[in-house]
Amino acid sequence: MALLLIIIACAETAPAPLMVQWEPVEALNASLPETIRVYSGTDPEAPLRAWSVRIEASPELGVRVAASTDTDGVEIGSEFAEQSDARVVLNGGYFRMGESPMRHVGLLMVDGEIIEPAMDSVLRDGERYFLARGALGFLPGGQADVAWVSSRDGVLYEWVSPPPNAAELPVTGLDFDELKVWPAHDALAAGPVLVMDGQIHVATDAEVFFGTAIPELNPRTAAGVTPEGDLVLVVIDGRQRESRGVDLLELANIMLELGVDEAVNLDGGGSSTLVVDGVLVNRPLGAQIEREVMSALLVVEK
Repeated sequence: MALLLIIIACAETAPAPLMVQWEPVEALNASLPETIRVYSGTDPEAPLRAWSVRIEASPELGVRVAASTDTDGVEIGSEFAEQSDARVVLNGGYFRMGESPMRHVGLLMVDGEIIEPAMDSVLRDGERYFLARGALGFLPGGQADVAWVSSRDGVLYEWVSPPPNAAELPVTGLDFDELKVWPAHDALAAGPVLVMDGQIHVATDAEVFFGTAIPELNPRTAAGVTPEGDLVLVVIDGRQRESRGVDLLELANIMLELGVDEAVNLDGGGSSTLVVDGVLVNRPLGAQIEREVMSALLVVEK
């Protein structure tokens, strides 16, 4: 009697790729300039709920960085909108909650004034890592740009690629000799960079986000720039039954599918908010409640 032994090897399967379907939000687009289009995105299988805004490069529109002017240093997106008549408001960079005065984590530059310089190093397990983190800036003429940025003596510099940090392999200093000046007049840093030169480039290790919750599933905010110079803003709800959030690689894929040539991750979690014409569009953490933030992106009509 022959005995046939069948061994079945069970391997852990990767999660199915996201299939986000985008539809224009006509109720919002009807009152917006044609150069601003809002879309809602869903993937019921994930599940996922997202929104994107495409802002065409146009002389009639301006996009700028804003810092809270409230006495406690933070305010909600709707307040940013009310004070500036902004058509679109998106939350910006990281900040340290509960500190007085409030402090931005990394570069914050408004109208040529550096409110907070770029972060140049962090400590991980007792070791110091020197770094350059991803930032979104606006150049002379209004063009949006994503870059790895450092600052020194009130001047911003951009890197072709970030200092090559890795866990337990820190970069021990920054060499400014080969860097070019980054001529942004408005900018904010967060990170990591997600897309660069039309390719996925999730710089988690180089920007020293390992050992944090940043790479995990989270509600997300991101900004990207298309080859034509259009600005693409994305907010993804998370930590709720209807929308689980995304990790950084999934976010990078979403941005690439939306046609960007470069993109950067912004502050996420409960801070992820999109306000259009003064109305909160998404549901941060499943509720119609906005978290106060320190910085924001404003889209205004000139």
